Amino acid sequence: MGGLSPASPIPTEIKLHQQSKILELTFNDGSHFELPCEYLRVFSPSAEVRGHGPGQEVLQVGKKYVEIKRIEPVGQYAVVLEFSDGHNSGIYSWDYLYDLGKHQDVYWQEYLRRLEAAGESREPKTLIK
Repeated sequence: MGGLSPASPIPTEIKLHQQSKILELTFNDGSHFELPCEYLRVFSPSAEVRGHGPGQEVLQVGKKYVEIKRIEPVGQYAVVLEFSDGHNSGIYSWDYLYDLGKHQDVYWQEYLRRLEAAGESREPKTLIK
């Protein structure tokens, strides 16, 4: 599992900003990331999103307004994020969160490109509160 080797950065602070829908992470190497809930949801490490192998990824659409409802620790190496759309099966290791933060711009642009190519949108088809 990611985050277990001594060289892996680990979070020293995790803050959820509900109003702005941002998860703020500070790591022990000094790195600081502000990750939108939508970004974390569409890049969930769960099999539901990533599939069970290469080429089986499921494009997540309509997640623009998703929120994180709960953060649950998993041992000393990860958290499970529970989202407002009910999704809660991804285990976000420290390594994975660090990678999402470090490559946020690249991953997000690729996601937007894939959405456009599929003729899909970040906007939900129906707004559920």
